[in-house]
Amino acid sequence: MAESESGADKSEEPTEKRRRESREKGQIARSRELNTVAVTIGGIGGLLASGGGLAQALMGMMQGSFELSREMLLDEGSMVMLLMASGMIALEAILPLLIALLIASIVGPIALGGWLFSAKAMAPNFGRMNPGAGLKRMFSTKALVELLKALGKFLVVLLVALLVLSSYQDDLLSIAKQPLDLAIMHSVELVGWCALWMACGLILIAAVDVPFQLWDNKQKLMMTKQEVRDEYKDSEGKPEVKSRIRQLQREMAERRMMQAVPEADVVITNPTHFAVALKYDAARGGAPMLVAKGGDFLALKIREIAQEHSVTVLESPALARAVYYSTELDQEIPAGLYLAVAQVLAYVYQLRQYRAGKGRRPDPLHELPIPPELRRDE
Repeated sequence: MAESESGADKSEEPTEKRRRESREKGQIARSRELNTVAVTIGGIGGLLASGGGLAQALMGMMQGSFELSREMLLDEGSMVMLLMASGMIALEAILPLLIALLIASIVGPIALGGWLFSAKAMAPNFGRMNPGAGLKRMFSTKALVELLKALGKFLVVLLVALLVLSSYQDDLLSIAKQPLDLAIMHSVELVGWCALWMACGLILIAAVDVPFQLWDNKQKLMMTKQEVRDEYKDSEGKPEVKSRIRQLQREMAERRMMQAVPEADVVITNPTHFAVALKYDAARGGAPMLVAKGGDFLALKIREIAQEHSVTVLESPALARAVYYSTELDQEIPAGLYLAVAQVLAYVYQLRQYRAGKGRRPDPLHELPIPPELRRDE
């Protein structure tokens, strides 16, 4: 199918989200013909399985109901007792058939579409009470299909019934010549088999209806290209919204990072392009951690905050680049930089002692030992 300029043609397969929402609303493929076949064959199967016992129970109930003693006729309460006993016999006899019908009525609907309980489908929909919408449904394509199915069902059942009755004609006529008990047993058996063959004719209708219902449900779920794009935007978020969220996240991360700079032991610079702030907690142990890093403008802000809070700023381009590229925020520096950072921290601690008047001025740092694999050139 060619797609129009407006993208109105439903040419796209339904997405998983569309299928899930449709199922939540109770809009899944269902076949009434499949349900009818399941219930009919299940009931007839139960009748054939329990037909002998059912016939004997009915004969016993009829015999007990018509063979009344003089005492029972004169006793007013005996009729109630007899009626209750007959009801229990009938219930016990028909119970297997009812169980078979119950199982078939459950298996039939879930055979196509699976088990589904939808509160939305049970909610009142006043739109269904609209006469205009009702007339529209009456003259819709679906109504025409249902009419054709009903007509086809009638013709198939009629044809199968004629064939079955003609094939069982001699058996039906022979019932009149049989004793009562045998006639009842034979009648139940014939009714069961005749009904079963006629019900099998409905399988043809169900075999046509099930693929149609699957196709029709899929057509209802088909989407236009615009609907697919809109769903993607709703699920993944609009690009401008996601960009704004990322911007806010970066700003929050930068604020937290700047708040950590005053707590750092040293800020190592490139001197202008990169700046990294390191902190070592002797009580916690482990290696020094990177609490802030940035390039260009962020590097300038880190240096300014460090100077405002009297944090030592040390220029070491090679070490600054190595830490910047190898370590993430709030992570320990790699083992290859332990020696170089240890020399820097020792220099910072000696410098603090010197400024406090408790020691001599430390010698300036020379080339720091940085492994080749961690070196990064500008």
